[in-house]
Amino acid sequence: MRARAYLLMIFVVAVWGSTFVLVKNALADVTPGVFNLARMALAFALLAVAYHRAWRGIRWEQVGAGAIVGFFLAAGYQFQTTGLARTTPSKSAFITGLVVVLVPLFSAIPWLRPPGARPPRWNAYTGAALAFAGIVLLTAPAQARTIATHSYAQNAVALLPDLSSINFGDVLTFGCAVGFAFHCIALSHLSPRVPFQPLALLQIGFSAVFMALSLPLIEHPQIHLTMRLGIALAIAAALATAAAFSIQSWAQSVLPSTHIALLLTLEPVFAWLTSFLFAGERLGARPAAGAVLILAGIALTELVSQPHLPSAHEA
Repeated sequence: MRARAYLLMIFVVAVWGSTFVLVKNALADVTPGVFNLARMALAFALLAVAYHRAWRGIRWEQVGAGAIVGFFLAAGYQFQTTGLARTTPSKSAFITGLVVVLVPLFSAIPWLRPPGARPPRWNAYTGAALAFAGIVLLTAPAQARTIATHSYAQNAVALLPDLSSINFGDVLTFGCAVGFAFHCIALSHLSPRVPFQPLALLQIGFSAVFMALSLPLIEHPQIHLTMRLGIALAIAAALATAAAFSIQSWAQSVLPSTHIALLLTLEPVFAWLTSFLFAGERLGARPAAGAVLILAGIALTELVSQPHLPSAHEA
């Protein structure tokens, strides 16, 4: 049973990681908001059929819970996909992975902390510092070489990063990590009181509603139907959303939460491998060091303590 759970979770994480490249390519045929709306609407239709028996037991308080969780899920996806259109798949994946670091940090605020959760410990703050340093290395190159008047400093490379070169897509993607972190916190508060099936249905449905409402505010919707777009939508909706939510929910009932969280750290690794193999994206020494620091910060945060369960934050 546990071996099956590990294998299925690795499969889910691999799907999430590979969809960064898939979605990036599909965005040549569709605007980000339209893609998100189509993806979520299709995923909701699939779950509505798969969990059709859950409709009868839905109560009004569960509808409110689904709306709250769905709002943060929609915000995370809107920031992520809009940012992905402006940055690279591997950078998007590594920045998105910061959700595992942000959740314990936000738990320092008492009213955000789920009942029974511990305040963040030293490792959460150290992990956040490592991850922040990694983001700087990943997104901002070193300043240009400077010619100094003193011989010992001639042609020295400035150690400070050139923050002016940070891509706007990187900033949007960080907003996605914040959105998914609040999605995780909302789930931690609400999921113990709401069965998984109605919560999954409601959060996906409300997420689609919020995406539809925000669509005219964030872009001029455009779509060009292609085979590439159809494949991306099918995989993102069926595998990376509907199936992934179901698999992770079952796996979290079998495996320790720390093991689930550590498996999630493989998502940016799969994203980079996919981007390297299929898009030819290569990380230089500085961005690669930043990626390693981000993974180290995430691992340090999760290996020592786990205040509460992380949420699904598929790409």
